[in-house]
Amino acid sequence: MILRCAAALALSAMLMAAARAQEPKAFACSFAVGLAHTYKMGGFVAEEAAPIAFGIEAIDPAAQTAELKLPHGTGQLRIVQAVNAMHFLEVVTEGFLNITTIYDKDEARDAYPAVHSRHLGILGQPIVTQYQGFCHSKE
Repeated sequence: MILRCAAALALSAMLMAAARAQEPKAFACSFAVGLAHTYKMGGFVAEEAAPIAFGIEAIDPAAQTAELKLPHGTGQLRIVQAVNAMHFLEVVTEGFLNITTIYDKDEARDAYPAVHSRHLGILGQPIVTQYQGFCHSKE
């Protein structure tokens, strides 16, 4: 019985390692749909957010790190692995938080559904933005 459990655990670990090896090491992400909520005069006010695009590269699940690629520079990301998704967290210099979640590939679209959220504040007023879009493997 113990031998069977050990064999099952070893097989499971090998399958997970093989699946991780097939995961992209870089993505190009674009978010055409977004909504910003700005706190004004005692409540949140919603407005459309402009589309955004960026890259995520040098993905290293073992080290839980990646790089955010923007036209004006590179940022460091932390990775949190979920069952069917990978979360990329960016702690911005001012302490604000950006989170991008890339879900398992939608084979019919040949793309990875993704959500990008920004949590920040300007002049003490909270601003929360959430985008929906897709990422494509850069490999």
